[in-house]
Amino acid sequence: MSITWIMVANASQAKLFAHHGPKRGLELVKELMHPQSREKTSNLVSDRSGAYGGPGHGAVGQPADPKHHEAERFAQEVSRELEAGRVKNEYDRLILVASAPFMGLINHHLPGQVRSKLSESIDKDYTRLPVKELAGHLESYVYL
Repeated sequence: MSITWIMVANASQAKLFAHHGPKRGLELVKELMHPQSREKTSNLVSDRSGAYGGPGHGAVGQPADPKHHEAERFAQEVSRELEAGRVKNEYDRLILVASAPFMGLINHHLPGQVRSKLSESIDKDYTRLPVKELAGHLESYVYL
């Protein structure tokens, strides 16, 4: 029997569901949280601005966008989770549902072998939907 994994994500949380066949519904496999992506930028940067370069040299600044950095870190974590499932042969097909900006970050980090299992990419943030409502949005992609 073919197993489809459905990853529903945004920059601060991801829910991984498995679909085991027609009329079997969705099974929550794992939930990943990344609260740092929800933090205010001021909370993500330290009070110290970096090493002082000496007389006439300004302080070394922080990275351009700490929130983007945290989203990037979470996209890597999501991609590693999908790769681990592929290595263990836990799914045959992948559907990725993510908010538009986060979708790009995940796609950037997806290994080629995971990408080959990707059948659908949906640019939506469905992370807060109850499972029944999520299933309604996915019924044209999988037979629930």
